[in-house]
Amino acid sequence: MRIGLFTDTYPPYINGVSTSVLMLKKALEKKGHQVFVVTVNPEDLHYRFEENDTIIRIPGIPTGIYDYRLTGIYPVKAINIIRKWNLDVIHSHTEFGVGTFARIIAKQFNIPLVHTYHTMYEDYIHYITKGYFDKSSKKIVEYLTLFYCDKTANELIVPTKKTYDLFKEKYAVDKNIHIIPTGIEIERFYSENTDKEKVKELKMKYQILKDEKVIVFVGRLAKEKNITFLIENHKDIVKHNPDVKLLIIGDGPDMDEYKKLVSKLKLDSNILLIGKVPYDEMPNYYQLADIFATASTTETQGLTVIEAMAAGITPVCIEDESFQDAVIDGLNGRFFHNKSEYIKMVNDLVDHPDLLEQYSKQARINAESHSSKYYAERVLDVYKLTQKKPKSRFRRFLDKFKRKENN
Repeated sequence: MRIGLFTDTYPPYINGVSTSVLMLKKALEKKGHQVFVVTVNPEDLHYRFEENDTIIRIPGIPTGIYDYRLTGIYPVKAINIIRKWNLDVIHSHTEFGVGTFARIIAKQFNIPLVHTYHTMYEDYIHYITKGYFDKSSKKIVEYLTLFYCDKTANELIVPTKKTYDLFKEKYAVDKNIHIIPTGIEIERFYSENTDKEKVKELKMKYQILKDEKVIVFVGRLAKEKNITFLIENHKDIVKHNPDVKLLIIGDGPDMDEYKKLVSKLKLDSNILLIGKVPYDEMPNYYQLADIFATASTTETQGLTVIEAMAAGITPVCIEDESFQDAVIDGLNGRFFHNKSEYIKMVNDLVDHPDLLEQYSKQARINAESHSSKYYAERVLDVYKLTQKKPKSRFRRFLDKFKRKENN
């Protein structure tokens, strides 16, 4: 198949969506499919054409939300190249900017459209409203999301049952919704595939001693991730186990606030704010940790939890549907509901290394079901559903013309 992936975010910018799209592209190509990408130029207001015009980067303006840029909805300069791609299916990964462009192209060239809903936008609206008009803004987001996902896409994909319930129960979407957890290249995070010398260097750099236990959080440093919960409760953890460190990996708008909080709680020797780490280096950083902790309830899936599990790290997560596809309480990790449960669970795992090792081994085993290979296979099944519908006269003409052009 000839597949077009349309996304507002793509490497070198790294987040959950860009990682998901890149993993899907690689996995589809391994299966022999041709994959094309339309995304945003993260650097300037120019078009960029890469890899023999199979990747188009459209100019976009900064939105003020992290490094996101928003494109126009109909970049004319890209149209002729996309027409030559002769796509069998378009798979959009955003509701706005490039996503709207995907919808227009799909309609204009009569190409089936599959859409994956990655982000719970209502949890991020405060970055735009700054606390004002939140209710009305959420209604607008709900309307736009519902319009895009219900009215324009042939098939809809969501990563978890949590998102499925959002569309079926709150938005009352009357169409097929496929629950397909996003895949990752789990082999990258296996301990045997990491750089052992680099891991030793990192332990020396961050003064992690042999007998110390390490908790890690990986993600944006922003209020919706509830990192304050991890920092404040670490004070009680170190009262019981003084040799437990918390590594917070990532960057974001609240970095300075967290630095001040760590200093205020006098935890500078126990909590390390690492900052942003290159994606290629992350497998080595995971090997510093014994426990992965998150108190965020705004995830659609939580890919970093799966990365940590593949690295053999025990996840300790707040009870949330986003993590239930990966974490099985009491088998490969733990769920907590409040402060006291979190502190007790961490202390129990630190006090019982045999139990910690048991969970870690099972976490790695269960991470295999989230490989990019299985992800691509399930997405392909959805693509095939769109191909069963008869093509229009115009689409048949385009296919015939393309075959003549290639002969």
